Amino acid sequence: MSGTLNKVMLIGHLGDEVKVHYFEGGGCIGRFPLATNETYTNRTTGERVTNTDWHNIVVRNKAAEVCEKYLKKGDKVYVEGRLKNRQWQGEDGNTRYATEVHVQDFTFLTNKNESGSQGGSSQSSAATSSGGNSQGYTMPEQKTPLQETEEDDLPF
Repeated sequence: MSGTLNKVMLIGHLGDEVKVHYFEGGGCIGRFPLATNETYTNRTTGERVTNTDWHNIVVRNKAAEVCEKYLKKGDKVYVEGRLKNRQWQGEDGNTRYATEVHVQDFTFLTNKNESGSQGGSSQSSAATSSGGNSQGYTMPEQKTPLQETEEDDLPF
């Protein structure tokens, strides 16, 4: 096989609000940190250990605007995209590096009721009241593919 694959699928919680930067040409880019957790039991001590990994997420244009509007810190989201490495010169003259997940698809996993109760926030997601669903993004009120398969009465 001569092809290559660069694909990332993550389910995690937003570590901060989505920060969007708008460009003169009308485009925009949104960035937010995403936390994923791994939990296991230490065999020697028997205590539960949780390791958190942080991922730099990048969304562009309409997807960035949708994320900025509907996602809040603490919300759970599924993102799918590609890994991209970036380097730049810092203000101190040192070369800096970052690995980012450039999102191609995403699904909100926090519903309206959960969104309002997380982090002491009294805001609820407007995604369920908007009715419109541009660009085919899955809003919290819609079924995710996992939910659809659980309801099927398959004979096998």
